[in-house]
Amino acid sequence: MHVSPPVKQNSAVASGCKTYHCGTLTYTKAGLFILFAWLLWGDFCFTMMEAVVPSIMPLKMKALGCPNWLMGAILTAAPGVISMTVGPYVSFKSDRYRSRWGRRIPFIIWSMPFLCICLALLGFSDDLCILLRNNSEYLRQYAPTSITIALVAFFLVMFKLFDMFVNSVFWYLFNDVVPVQFLSRFMGAFRIVGTGASALYNCFIFKYAGTHMREILVGASLLYLIGFGMACLMIKEGQYPPPNEEERKASKGLRGVITFFQESFSHKFYWFRFFHTSFAAFGYAISTFSIFFNQEMGMSLAQIGYIGALSSVVQMAAMYFMAIFVDRWHPIRICTYGAIFGALGSAMAMVWIFVTIPGTYFFWLNMGNAFIGAFMAALVGVAGLPCEMRIFPKSRFGQFCSAQAMLRNGFTVVAGVLAGLFIDAVKIFYGSDFAYRFIFTWMAAFTGISAVFMVYAYREWYRLGGDKHFHPPAPWNPSGMEEMPVVSIIGPQTKWLNVFFLLFDWIMILSTAVVPVVMCWMYAQHKLLAFKWHGLLILPLEILALILWLVLKSSMRRDIHAAQNGLPLKNGIPHHGMLIIFASKFLLAIGIWVCQVIVCVMLDMQYGSIVFSLANAITNFLLIGTIYLLCRIERGNSVTVDEKPEIESETPEMPVAA
Repeated sequence: MHVSPPVKQNSAVASGCKTYHCGTLTYTKAGLFILFAWLLWGDFCFTMMEAVVPSIMPLKMKALGCPNWLMGAILTAAPGVISMTVGPYVSFKSDRYRSRWGRRIPFIIWSMPFLCICLALLGFSDDLCILLRNNSEYLRQYAPTSITIALVAFFLVMFKLFDMFVNSVFWYLFNDVVPVQFLSRFMGAFRIVGTGASALYNCFIFKYAGTHMREILVGASLLYLIGFGMACLMIKEGQYPPPNEEERKASKGLRGVITFFQESFSHKFYWFRFFHTSFAAFGYAISTFSIFFNQEMGMSLAQIGYIGALSSVVQMAAMYFMAIFVDRWHPIRICTYGAIFGALGSAMAMVWIFVTIPGTYFFWLNMGNAFIGAFMAALVGVAGLPCEMRIFPKSRFGQFCSAQAMLRNGFTVVAGVLAGLFIDAVKIFYGSDFAYRFIFTWMAAFTGISAVFMVYAYREWYRLGGDKHFHPPAPWNPSGMEEMPVVSIIGPQTKWLNVFFLLFDWIMILSTAVVPVVMCWMYAQHKLLAFKWHGLLILPLEILALILWLVLKSSMRRDIHAAQNGLPLKNGIPHHGMLIIFASKFLLAIGIWVCQVIVCVMLDMQYGSIVFSLANAITNFLLIGTIYLLCRIERGNSVTVDEKPEIESETPEMPVAA
């Protein structure tokens, strides 16, 4: 970087300074600190800019009367097409580009002015509509709203086009300039800064989206131009060997396309991972309409912003602690467990189809949910990019990331239109904005499919070596794999599994014990309908769930005992780390359930109290099923406990591939 140039190794050694290397770059501690500072400042500006469009544009287009299917096409499908086509091209070219500024930053710098202009013009779409209609006889025959929608769509598509140059290379820059031993810690800091930027936006800016949309868009444009531009100018990339003649030929024209597809889709392990992220994107494409769900539940824009801000702040604190566990537990394990728990969470949210509570209560209950889910969300969020760094070949990291993005965005294109059509179809039966409650049905279905593919990828990862011997499949190498450093992990530990058992015992015991207590209170409040169904249905279900858990726990303990004595296991042993986070979340969620029941009884919503209690009982059965599923997933692979991680020898810096 310009303010901290690469250190000459001889002088550093002579002065006794400890240095860190990444390719041809060498840093002192001070230089590394400055590098992190500029990268994180760039991330802050980038995140603030990226947060504006997806949060504001749905409000703008709904105010213009844009149909849901068209909104989905403009906001999701069109950007998906751009990502699917432009993203791989830019990634492929940036890997092979050479300049005095590096191979990534030039793509960001040259697209920056055009991106900022398009972003700012989104704020002036109404004024431009008036100007065009006043100076064009032809355009006067069209409604102003139609012209404005067309202008918004055009500027948004152009914005996404130039934004794709940034999104295609910004993430690869970290792998190029950050020393490998600091990548996980950097990603933790990176997520904290990005989450903090989101919190500031949601808390202080988003509530003005309806009245000061133009100012927000122009301000985001200027912040990105000045702030992110400064960061790019101050960061220095290393030097890379030029591609040889054979590589040049293989990267040109049709042959380059063939090479790209043959290598990127060469092994089923990559297919499983690609389909996982693709179906996850398909499921979350409908989240474009989540703001309308919150409004339908009675929340204001300010309240929605406050919840987003709280989630961000709590996740920031959580990320500080969670980042250190990513390498200790292995990011692919965190992503796999997280995918399963995420699908479960989407299914649980479907309870809002069946019950409605006043907006103020809904706001506070959502605040509580945001708090208790922060640690799991932080851990899974931090693990995403390190997972790809650990499973994709380092020599072709950008290529594999872009191949994954291409398939994922192909799914997003389809999902953007279908999600809007799905909402419109539900509106036929339910009318008004009640249809937005069904977004969780969509999300549960497709995140469930996504989790299945992640499980297949996880099992294949085990087959390819797992924690101790995995190397990415690489058919272009004679050995069929690409050698990469293997980072030692901490496997299942008996003492921490016992902590999980204790936490889950309390989930089951409290879920059962709370029911008679609330029944007594219901009887005293003369809520006899709720009292009757809690006694006839809820209490028996909770007792049955407790019995099933005790049976499963006994089976897991037998497997742990067998592992300690080197005997065959009936199933496998899930990792303690995610289980503890998982159990802690749902233990705290019992408090949310009790609050839901109390609110419903106080508001004379007996049906609502029954629904919430039934949902809690069903959730407990799903939790038990999820734990059993994890035992089966680990079967034949996780068969030891209490192993101490091996002390790794320092891995020499690998040369950067062309």
